Amino acid sequence: MKTIKGPALFLAQFMGDEAPFNSLENICKWAADLGYKGVQIPTWESRLIDLKTAAESKTYCDELKGKVASFGLEITELSTHLQGQLVAVHPVYNQLFDGFAPAEFHNKPEARTAWAVNQMLYAAKASRNMGLDAHVSFSGALLWPFMYPWPQRPAGLVETGFEELAKRWKPILDAYDEVGVDVCYELHPGEDLHDGASFEMFLDALDEHPRANINYDPSHFILQSLDYLTFIDIYHERIKAFHVKDAEFNPTGRQGVYGGYQSWINRAGRFRSLGDGQVDFKGIFSKLSQYDYDSWAVLEWECCIKSPEQGAREGATFIQEHIIEVTDKAFDDFAGTGADEALNKKTLGL
Repeated sequence: MKTIKGPALFLAQFMGDEAPFNSLENICKWAADLGYKGVQIPTWESRLIDLKTAAESKTYCDELKGKVASFGLEITELSTHLQGQLVAVHPVYNQLFDGFAPAEFHNKPEARTAWAVNQMLYAAKASRNMGLDAHVSFSGALLWPFMYPWPQRPAGLVETGFEELAKRWKPILDAYDEVGVDVCYELHPGEDLHDGASFEMFLDALDEHPRANINYDPSHFILQSLDYLTFIDIYHERIKAFHVKDAEFNPTGRQGVYGGYQSWINRAGRFRSLGDGQVDFKGIFSKLSQYDYDSWAVLEWECCIKSPEQGAREGATFIQEHIIEVTDKAFDDFAGTGADEALNKKTLGL
């Protein structure tokens, strides 16, 4: 078994115009002071990284890593959640997702997709230049408007959707394979990959591509009433990244999983700061340790009640207290009889 690394912090939800959230140096110092040991970098945030330069220059990447290391931190992964979303967008969401791309690609879906694919390819090279083995992203979605089977879906619609999604991602995944980096999809509502079944359909369409993996985030499974512990038993070989995020699901006589079009604060299912929700993190850290997950535990803060500053402050301690220092001994070693093949055969009456 191996010990999980952490705590680390995904910086996307913390960046802003005011110090200490307005620059790489400031936010790294703040995170380190809270006890974090790693940071996950959102690549669309130009105050943190120039993705194109990172893809083209290992010197730039070494300098960036050096800045982060000067605060006692490591870069855990790069993130392209926003760019990955744009690899596949159903036309109904075109205007809503235009904001994820530069203005010159607005109202130009094909050009926007090409830009997103290029961003993913930059991120592959940048990850390798930084010595990273995993990358986190979204899959995008062509089928999400048809998630609920009413009206009845035309025969073959789902299969065609996953064939197209795989067609778009296959060249990207091949590029990541060339540099030895895993793409870890966050299984998330709004994405065609949002649970185990949809992830399996994607893998089937990709002929089990080795670089198609999972960024495990139990909060999204709480909101779907999915068994997030058994999920680890099934998919542990594909789990290569971990977002530590809490959530709660409290159905009422008025609403359940679908949320009744309510705001986050009024939904039956809502994200919470670590320790304030219902996720069994002791069970999660135990299972991930059991299955030799040895990468990072990264806090992603999303809470409709608690401030991000308090969530981050408490989250560092929460993760540290849940990381298991795995044992290299069996508890009954003291009673061992040693290795002796002759004794084994005698014991068996052979």
